[in-house]
Amino acid sequence: MRRGTNLLAVGGFNQSVILDRIRRSPEGLSRVEIAAVTGLSAQTVSNVSRRLLDSGMVREGEKRNVGPGKPRTLLHLDPTGMYAIGVHLDPTVVTYVLLDLSGNVVADHRAPTPTGLPVAGGPPAAATPDEVIAAMAEQVEAILDRSAVPRERVLGVGIAAPGPVDAARGIVLNPPLLEGWMRVPLREALAEATGLPVLLEKDVTAAAVAEIWTTDDRSRLRDNFAFFYYGTGIGMGLALDREVLRGASDNAGDIGHIRVAATGPLCSCGRHGCIGELVVPHYLVDLAITAGLMPAPYEPLGPGAIDSLFSTLAGAAAAGSPAAIAILEDTARHIAGAVVTITNLLDIDQVVFGGPFWRRIAALALPVIAELVNGDPALISPHPIHLSDSTIGEDVAAIGAGCLVLDHTLSPRPSTLLISE
Repeated sequence: MRRGTNLLAVGGFNQSVILDRIRRSPEGLSRVEIAAVTGLSAQTVSNVSRRLLDSGMVREGEKRNVGPGKPRTLLHLDPTGMYAIGVHLDPTVVTYVLLDLSGNVVADHRAPTPTGLPVAGGPPAAATPDEVIAAMAEQVEAILDRSAVPRERVLGVGIAAPGPVDAARGIVLNPPLLEGWMRVPLREALAEATGLPVLLEKDVTAAAVAEIWTTDDRSRLRDNFAFFYYGTGIGMGLALDREVLRGASDNAGDIGHIRVAATGPLCSCGRHGCIGELVVPHYLVDLAITAGLMPAPYEPLGPGAIDSLFSTLAGAAAAGSPAAIAILEDTARHIAGAVVTITNLLDIDQVVFGGPFWRRIAALALPVIAELVNGDPALISPHPIHLSDSTIGEDVAAIGAGCLVLDHTLSPRPSTLLISE
């Protein structure tokens, strides 16, 4: 239960309110304007502004004449004042980004997810979590070295990982596509390895965070939306009134068991027709091999081979192969069925698509999905659903993880003012 007001936290909250308002005003704001839009007193705004200037997060800019009296000095966010690192852990590749205070990517890097020793007759075994975490720490140091950003200006590291996760305790519970990752304390382990504060978030939620952070508050384009994440697996990030929906256990967005067909491969839940089995890249590659679009492999396919063959499938569809087009159109039909279910449930009017594998099939799949969704008699919405590609790119989850650190530091949270019992 929460009660009362934590007065000791008011100062920090006011600072977050002012910094957030400056961040969302690229043209700059004067102290008088800040007081007007926040409702804070002129003295409070003056004191907080001084602290922000001293910290390097805000800088003074040009002066503005607004009538009689002294010109007003505008305050701007200084993007180089602080930085955040985002890491996306995927079964195939680990992505690293360094963001400035505005959320712009200063540096990025991708590295294959480490593997262990080869297994006879098959692909290499999965690396242990300890080996992956050690590699992550090395890459975090490397990206800082290459960018020459001082460590003291790094707010922390955000990690986007496949679910399910225990975000409160920083534990990766048991992702189905990461072998050996049973209850791994990823947040604590990476914090110890890097010496930096670390936050953990589910990857699809991180993608939604990125979409919110990279649109300006004058646009309603990203107020109520779902983010269809298409990677090694699939998921749905959700946002209502510009707030990410995390759920009771921080694992909202697991759509893999929505049934979109009467038949299909057997799912881990024991049913057939689950979208999580019907549209993922490894299944589409299997369909392409069966259709003769590529030769059957001599050994089980590892993540790297699936990535390469998926590109081959997408290329064949772009070149006009009827078999490849049919596979992707069926995929679009299954995705559209899940989108209608989600938009009906949450009454959202926008769906954004992205993730490491999405861009390769977007040109063919998105128009089909849009037509099927808005033409579905089961759609409840009285207005069309707007479907679009993410403008952030394949690194959306890593960027979202970095934005999570910025959001945690910079965004005002009224709940922090309440006293917990």
